[in-house]
Amino acid sequence: MSVPCVAVERERGEAVRERLADADALDGDHEIAVDGDTIYIPVADPEAVPDDLAATIVERDAAERDRPLTPAAILGYDPSLERLGDIVIVDEDDGERAREIADAVMASDVPCETVLNRASPIEGELRVRRWDVLAGNGTETVHREYGHEFLLDVAEVYFSPRLATERHRVIEQVAPDETVVDMFAGVGPYAVPMAARGAEVVACDLNGRAVEYLRENAERNGVADRVTAIAGDVRELADEHTDTADRLVMNLPHSAGEFLDTAVRLAGDDCVIHYYDIQHEDDPFGPGARAIREAAGDAYDVSVETERVVRSYAPHEYNVCLDVRLSRA
Repeated sequence: MSVPCVAVERERGEAVRERLADADALDGDHEIAVDGDTIYIPVADPEAVPDDLAATIVERDAAERDRPLTPAAILGYDPSLERLGDIVIVDEDDGERAREIADAVMASDVPCETVLNRASPIEGELRVRRWDVLAGNGTETVHREYGHEFLLDVAEVYFSPRLATERHRVIEQVAPDETVVDMFAGVGPYAVPMAARGAEVVACDLNGRAVEYLRENAERNGVADRVTAIAGDVRELADEHTDTADRLVMNLPHSAGEFLDTAVRLAGDDCVIHYYDIQHEDDPFGPGARAIREAAGDAYDVSVETERVVRSYAPHEYNVCLDVRLSRA
């Protein structure tokens, strides 16, 4: 039977499938197929396919599939779940309900080794949280994103799979031979793919355990020769790397503004800053743009190239990104 399918490179398959699922566009009645280097993902509603994937829709014969047993089918309701590698994450205040969901996940056809429940908000300078292990026995996993693998332990490092699309947007802008400084690098979801595009990346994080994973992830993705991973405060890098960066990643939304003086010191003659911020919906981009201009002073001409709402963060608050170019005056 001929059905509409999104046709993309095989290595992008899982990331695109997740985006289509988030858009409620997936066709669960037909099988995903692989032909050579291309994966064909059936869609139920072509109109719901994200705009940047619309041109990839083709008609193709697809086999009907047996529907897998889902947690929702077992429970009689659709629980809120998040996937990270082979970990499934629930977010339930009711411990009994959380364990009921965990049992259903493990009994379903969802590929899963561990089920976790959030036991605390993100805490402390290292931005980690506590977890209740509901099933399985570990918090370490391998997350796959746009053809790259990231080993991480959710109990020791901060990582959000929900930012995959945003990370990919930024990474796609990187040209070979750029010098990039990832100021708050975590386990490397920006740094590793940027290095894979040919950039030389200096990646820093205050969390020493995250930097250990970053080094491992650079090795497992074949880019260790282009990633310099440094454990510590990025402000301590400024003397050694002054005036070197063609691109800066500042993904520390609550407090990136405190590091703008360091960013200006790191910036080369022509540098793009990807500046992440949390702001009220009334003026989501203005505070960040004003802070960058103030930090740049007379040394640089400042132009805001992109203003992007990444996601809703809290009622009336947005997580936003400003792509800002600094050109030395």
